[in-house]
Amino acid sequence: MTQRILAGRKGWPRVVLARAGAYDPDAGLAAAENAGAWSAWRKAVADLAPETVIRFVGEAGLRGRGGAGYPAADKWRTCRAQPAARRHVVANGYGADPGAATDRTLLEQDPHGVLEGLALAAFAVGATRAYVAVRADATVVVRRLAAAIREAEEAGLIGSDALGAGFDLHVELRELQGAFVLGEETVLLRALEGKRGMPDQRPPYPAVKGLWGEPTVVNNVQTLAAVPWILANGPAAHRAIGAADSPGTALVQVSGAVKMPGVLEVPMGTPLKQIVAAAGGATGELKAVLVGGPSGGFLPAERLDLPYSHAALAGAGAIVGSGTVLVVDGSACIVELATLLERFMSDESCGKCIPCRIGTRRLTEIGERFIGGRPRPNDVQLLGDLAADVRDGSLCGHGITAPNPLVSGMRYFAAEFEDHILRSTCPAGVCTPLRVAGGTA
Repeated sequence: MTQRILAGRKGWPRVVLARAGAYDPDAGLAAAENAGAWSAWRKAVADLAPETVIRFVGEAGLRGRGGAGYPAADKWRTCRAQPAARRHVVANGYGADPGAATDRTLLEQDPHGVLEGLALAAFAVGATRAYVAVRADATVVVRRLAAAIREAEEAGLIGSDALGAGFDLHVELRELQGAFVLGEETVLLRALEGKRGMPDQRPPYPAVKGLWGEPTVVNNVQTLAAVPWILANGPAAHRAIGAADSPGTALVQVSGAVKMPGVLEVPMGTPLKQIVAAAGGATGELKAVLVGGPSGGFLPAERLDLPYSHAALAGAGAIVGSGTVLVVDGSACIVELATLLERFMSDESCGKCIPCRIGTRRLTEIGERFIGGRPRPNDVQLLGDLAADVRDGSLCGHGITAPNPLVSGMRYFAAEFEDHILRSTCPAGVCTPLRVAGGTA
């Protein structure tokens, strides 16, 4: 499900998608190099020490674009410091959110950019093996990445004695199938080992103990694609873009009730209302935006001045998550939509820990009682208490963020929840057997 790349607002720089459209990914390595691919890699191997690459990434303020926002340089530095015989780097391009296509769009448009960033990360941490994890059903991505890896090896850019510098780097493409929870890094690592996709207790973190018990860096493909740009343009140029606490850009997929759905590259810290406007604006009256995917949070129209950044969204009850912004109009019922998302999160739970396995199912049942006109007297209090227990007791980010849709929905659309719970009416006319507000039973 590839999305079109939107132009965005005038003055928005391109970092991750800097070469998207500048070359045909099917035209071969020469076309990519003519567009600037692999030039930062050549410079790093020839002129820079691994520690210098890490320092540049740290000075640039690059944070992970996989949702958590952890500083990339800190993760790399930790991995390099481990006294291990082998280290690994993993590019997470799986794109676990079934409604998101940001990672897939990047991989289709600039596979060499992702591979170059992966090579730079491996060089920086001293890894000789690297992996690109993608969805098995992303056939265009698989074809283009496989060709790009093969061409880079044949040209001597990677492989044994890469660029004749005595540095070995073998890159392997891994096609995976799995659930939504596969987006969590320890689950992804277990899947790469051929094991059942379940999270590990942390600490130790993968940078200390990852693939096969060895130090491993896991970065989202967007994070890696920004690294060649940073080395080519300098850390200060990247630091000057976006928010002070999260410099650079991010890919955001805008969908739902907008005039031009697609993928935007936006500076971090951009107000949500500018992101929606860059997608042509809402098709009707904007009721809410769901930010962050199935485990994201609902925000009302009056909160669209909120900047798109990890800290600001978390404080408002949403997350960066999968990088999606779903625009919701008045035809949707927030109670029903939040319950649908909660059911998805429950169905996608791996089942390893009880708070997530059982708690998300009970949260779903509460939401279903709301939309079915069968609320219990203590359901509102139970939902709040149970959401806190699930969030505090879950083993990984799946359970920690799973209550977000219902909790944020009740926070900002309390009147709509009250209509369902107290008056057995659905203002949007979506829920049955409830009455439409103002209608008859």
